[in-house]
Amino acid sequence: MPPFAPKPPQRTPPAGNRPETAKQSLTAVTLGKPPAQQPNVTRDAYALQAQLDHLGQQFDSLRAQLRQSQKLATLGTTTAMIAHELNNLLTPVMAYAREALDRDDVDLMRLALQKTLDRVTAMREMADRVVGLARRPDTVVKSVPLVHVAQEALACLGRDPAKDGISTRLQIDPLLCVRANESQLLQVVLNLLTNARQAMLGRRGLLTIEAEPAPNDQVRLHVRDTGCGIPAEHLADVFDPFFSARQNTDRPDQRGLGLGLAICRDIIEELGGQIELESTLGEGTSVTITLPRGQ
Repeated sequence: MPPFAPKPPQRTPPAGNRPETAKQSLTAVTLGKPPAQQPNVTRDAYALQAQLDHLGQQFDSLRAQLRQSQKLATLGTTTAMIAHELNNLLTPVMAYAREALDRDDVDLMRLALQKTLDRVTAMREMADRVVGLARRPDTVVKSVPLVHVAQEALACLGRDPAKDGISTRLQIDPLLCVRANESQLLQVVLNLLTNARQAMLGRRGLLTIEAEPAPNDQVRLHVRDTGCGIPAEHLADVFDPFFSARQNTDRPDQRGLGLGLAICRDIIEELGGQIELESTLGEGTSVTITLPRGQ
């Protein structure tokens, strides 16, 4: 070979025969930034999910407390009626006892004792219902007879509507059931009955509670009154939290917090149903609840 002949070009070895240093250099070029400089997306995602879970738990807790507060508010609304009824039950007991003592009449004493037992039994039943409503409800969803819920809600009013000039018509098939949580459904129906009673105070009226089967294996429950009704401009707001048309009334048993219907809708929708309201000013209001049918 001549002394000044050019060197032959070097050939790149096959990939399998490249030196280790070449592999490392190629890897460094391909990855770009070192791992230490890249954001830890997985760690941030876990932290964000943990915060979302915590906020979800807080929301559920606050919603449960709000429902319980509305239940207690409903009980507070009926306190005046219950106190009045207790006075009505105690008045004849005191009168019979005083008369029996003044006359020293054994037969009259027996009658006084019987009246006392009857009145005390009624008062104890009222107290049991109040305590039962104040308890936190369970979360069991089962088949619930609608007529039983309606009758219990009427009893929980604490005062017979007839004493306020309100007639009651209950028309529900004893075999008609819905899939619901009994305590929550009782809270809803009691709230609707309380609203209906308040709308008819001071005027004679009719409170109607009816139920009927509906398509798609559902049941409709209707609560109707012939009370004062709701102005048309307020109908779009009745299910909004803290909206009430009775906030400025002087009577505490007619005053509303504006949470009742909002929580009723929340409960019914959580049970897989829906609630609708129709009202005409001066004629009355009708609320319809649709729930899945029970066995």
